[in-house]
Amino acid sequence: MPYAVDAREVTKVYGGKVMALDKVTLQVDSGIVFALLGPNGSGKTTLMRILTTQIAPTSGDAFVLGHDVVKEGGRVRQLVGYVPQEMSVWTDISGYENLLIYSKIYGLPSAGRKDTILQALDGIGLKDVADNLVKSYSGGMIRRLEIASALLIAPKILFLDEPTIGLDPSARKIVWEKLTKYTKEYGTSVFFNTHYMDEADLYSDRIGIISHGRIITSGTSTELKRTVGGEVITMELGQDVPDNGLVEKLRLMGGNVCVDGSQLSIIVEDSESALPKIMKMLVENGVNVERVSMSEPSLDDVFLKYAGTRIESTSRLSEVKNVRKRIGYG
Repeated sequence: MPYAVDAREVTKVYGGKVMALDKVTLQVDSGIVFALLGPNGSGKTTLMRILTTQIAPTSGDAFVLGHDVVKEGGRVRQLVGYVPQEMSVWTDISGYENLLIYSKIYGLPSAGRKDTILQALDGIGLKDVADNLVKSYSGGMIRRLEIASALLIAPKILFLDEPTIGLDPSARKIVWEKLTKYTKEYGTSVFFNTHYMDEADLYSDRIGIISHGRIITSGTSTELKRTVGGEVITMELGQDVPDNGLVEKLRLMGGNVCVDGSQLSIIVEDSESALPKIMKMLVENGVNVERVSMSEPSLDDVFLKYAGTRIESTSRLSEVKNVRKRIGYG
């Protein structure tokens, strides 16, 4: 069976100078749920747009289910479903009418069109509200409707760009419950981009981490956490971390260090031996520690180890939430 996704040194340069992807090589098995984890601007969406034939790579080759996305774009589009970050349904018509429009765009036969639409709505838990105006839907229901529109053609692989961005935790859970049920029933492969660590951890079979246009590591959640090793020391300080070379000194002690205002996180091999040295250095630099905690590595710590930072996405999240709020006004 061919890979669901097979990217070989895929590079994308915008305007001749902005490198969005830098020789990305990635293979994703068919029949699994794969999460591409990374911050805004890391190249996640660019890679997905190449794989769904929306844009061409500057160099390199990409295949979806064995088909070249450039040379066989038409065939690829017959096999894939795609849900973008942006709103992709109309709010002033019903859920059923939205899918009716998409069914005509996809060229579905008129004879079985109604049954196909109702089956898609039922599979994602929206059949009972099919005739309601979309502007009366919650954010999570709208996202499920967008996914249902992509499922009309029964795709072999479903591409989801930030599928639950801007949704509250309960809505995110419902989206994934419906999606997981569908993919298991029909054997659909899923390739999704996300910045939510818990989402990648809970719902994916394998995870790739991308930063600055490069795939820096991949594996199962368990495998990736094991590569971090040791423990994570998290400190709540009585002030912001001073910009006096302290962070660099801590890095020289052998740990991965992340600063978030007054919070300091350090990945160390042995917290018992490392903590006294860290405390001593902080005291010598006049830093007051209010609270200390230690934990096993998480995916967030995996990202810190390989990318040297944590994922920040508040600006994009605020933008999406504002759009979702405006839905109620039509």
